[in-house]
Amino acid sequence: MGYESVRRTPRYSLMFDIEITDVQSETQIMAHTKMLGLYGCGVESSMLFPQGASLRVKLSHQGVDVRSLARVVYSTVALGMGVVFTSMEREDERILESWIAEYLSTPY
Repeated sequence: MGYESVRRTPRYSLMFDIEITDVQSETQIMAHTKMLGLYGCGVESSMLFPQGASLRVKLSHQGVDVRSLARVVYSTVALGMGVVFTSMEREDERILESWIAEYLSTPY
């Protein structure tokens, strides 16, 4: 079963800045998303956290931030990291939903 088949919602090709902090070590990296959905994202980064790591993430887009707790679902050199959001405030969810809606309403 591939990662696509276990996702609750689609991910979209959205590239946003993301700040990721490992909860245990407090190691922080700056990266960018390659895919983004309501419940998680794919991250492209030269530094990867291990599968299962607990994270704090901050997504940034047009001067607005969305924060969430998260967990690494997969971590490979070839694919980068797959991150699932585990706890997000309702206002942050609303902002994330609006970013995706904006993307979906943009003509190609």
